[in-house]
Amino acid sequence: MIIKRRTLLTGATASSLVAASGLAMPALAQGARIRIGYVSPQSGPLAAFSEADKFVIDAFLAATGDTFEVVAKDSQSNPNRAADVAQELIIQDKVSLILVASTPETTNPVSTVAEGEGVPVLSSVAPWQPWFIGQQGNPGDPATWRKFDYAFHYFWGLEDVIGTFAAMWDQLATNKQVGGLFPNDGDGNAWGDPFNGLPPAMAAKGYTILDPGRYQNLNDDFSAQINAFKAANADIVTGVVIPPDFTTFWNQAKQQGFTPKAASIAKAILFPQSMEALGAAGHNLSSEVWWSPTHPFTSSLTGQSAGELAAAFTVATSRPWTQPIGFVHSLFEMAADVMGRATDTADADAVAEAIAATTLETVVGRIAFDGAGLPPFAAANVAKTPLVGGQWRLTDDAWDLVVVDNTLAPQIPPGGKMEAL
Repeated sequence: MIIKRRTLLTGATASSLVAASGLAMPALAQGARIRIGYVSPQSGPLAAFSEADKFVIDAFLAATGDTFEVVAKDSQSNPNRAADVAQELIIQDKVSLILVASTPETTNPVSTVAEGEGVPVLSSVAPWQPWFIGQQGNPGDPATWRKFDYAFHYFWGLEDVIGTFAAMWDQLATNKQVGGLFPNDGDGNAWGDPFNGLPPAMAAKGYTILDPGRYQNLNDDFSAQINAFKAANADIVTGVVIPPDFTTFWNQAKQQGFTPKAASIAKAILFPQSMEALGAAGHNLSSEVWWSPTHPFTSSLTGQSAGELAAAFTVATSRPWTQPIGFVHSLFEMAADVMGRATDTADADAVAEAIAATTLETVVGRIAFDGAGLPPFAAANVAKTPLVGGQWRLTDDAWDLVVVDNTLAPQIPPGGKMEAL
């Protein structure tokens, strides 16, 4: 279903939406439009991240009138394909700016191609460490890391998920033994890194992570991991897992009698459809929460609150809200803001300068490339957004994601306390 202006905000016109938001639209020759590329995993095992893409793009075009054209490409959840479509956007479609989400398997190859070709790119929905460090020529040698000229990224980092997960677990009585599920991909290798990932950081908080080693995505047998976790008497499971793999793992864990007190899983259980696949076995699973209808932020593009944006998605699609709605929407907020400030929207350096100078209040919070909360090496290219922790609760056949810890982002209200599985 295509979202119309009257669905987005009853009675509002494109010009009134932009005027209400305070955004400046670029001055264009009659009939000219700014061409923006957008890449996301619209098919394949990561497709759940892109469920809201059409809704967001339709709303963006409605809100900005004839200012922009969006060329959307599907990475097919494949890094090689992501790089190929980025080249298509640059060489064939001649876009002035590329937006990209979600996970390092899409964000990194697209950002690398854009940086190499000198085309500005805005990236999100991947922890900043796998994005920034994963694109360096030698990720293991910080002395060789360099800033990017055209690639920019905003999201939270591993330090935030570590603090959030530990704060949720601290609400429970456990033995602090944690089984780790880390696949052999950009996220898994960053999260499971024995020097810079979860193991040493969680050890500092009193938790011991058992890492049985990397596994390949789309694995159909997690018996080795389950047996290792049972042998270690792990009360907690964590990791960064694609949705189909966690469904396989969790079903096999139940079958094999592995019953931890908490399972805090990134990536896999962000989406209502993932919980629907798990059924009642998913009750009280926990994860990071990067966006929700209760987040106290407002769109700079449409003036909608987070709750209003989530509700509009449900009206348009008859589907429950999903976390990427906010961040995909914010990418297009950024595009409108950046192109409204760029001195020349056709000049890559001018657009990159406008991105670097961004300070924008969006539906996911403040985005500014000012180095706040970041190490110096990432300060020029990364902006951080807030993170809280939540649990899925099944009530009357409906799933609700309840914020149960806001230690790192007290401006986001909690809805309950952490409960054991």
